[in-house]
Amino acid sequence: MERIRLRHIGIFIVLLKLSLIAIVVIKYLPGAKPEDLTFDQTFLWFVLAGFLAQIVDGALGMAYGVTSNTLLLSSGLSPKVASAAVHTAEVFTTGVSGLSHIKFGNFDKTLFFKLVIPGVISSAIGSYLLGNIIDGDFIKPYIMIYLLVLGIIILKKAFANKINNEKNIKNAPYLALFGAFLDSIGGGGWGPIVTSNLINKGNTPNIVIGTVNTAEFFITYVSAGILIYFAGIQSWQIILGLIVGGIVAAPLGAYFTKKISRKSLMTMVGVLIIITSLYGIIKAFWL
Repeated sequence: MERIRLRHIGIFIVLLKLSLIAIVVIKYLPGAKPEDLTFDQTFLWFVLAGFLAQIVDGALGMAYGVTSNTLLLSSGLSPKVASAAVHTAEVFTTGVSGLSHIKFGNFDKTLFFKLVIPGVISSAIGSYLLGNIIDGDFIKPYIMIYLLVLGIIILKKAFANKINNEKNIKNAPYLALFGAFLDSIGGGGWGPIVTSNLINKGNTPNIVIGTVNTAEFFITYVSAGILIYFAGIQSWQIILGLIVGGIVAAPLGAYFTKKISRKSLMTMVGVLIIITSLYGIIKAFWL
């Protein structure tokens, strides 16, 4: 692991993204009709949705799926179409976000490897179980309750007189196993679970956010990349719009993470977790 440098990780991300683009082109273009390759005015809405979602995710290390799904659903899309588009686009946006965080110094190599290896394995297992055994919708509301409590704890720590600055990443592999598994079966949770817990342990927020974002690319690639190859692409305009908006926003989110103070980041992370988890709880039990 010591021989692996940041540029090696960056090059690997770029190569994986190029390979995924090649798979998409090979699988989709041969069977596409002329009318499938045209743009309409709604494309700009999807670009805006991707931009706003990635600004939030890039700066705070979570909630890309929640933000983009909410924006797409409010535009009238069905949950199935919105979810499929978001997960496919996220492969591309997390790659750019990871490269941006590495460039701005929001990255810790030791933490990265503690996250990415167990995360990739757990994501693959979770994806398999979701298709055969587990109902992700059943378990998701209870995860939201857990995140609500965690968000309150982080918000409380943000305003504490004494903030723990001691680096503590011993439990990072277990968080990666848990977060990636729940993300694959429930459609979200990697950022909220991993980022929230690591910040709650006293680790530097901008380093945690950048490293978790970078690791997320590999987690998403494993689960979504194989799905794209075997299942094909649907709603390409939505996906491309989210990708374009996300790619533009990714460097900005990484820049904001570097510049915003620790207390402000912890406050924003805590508030975001509370809002999104409350939304998930209300949606699951009352809507």
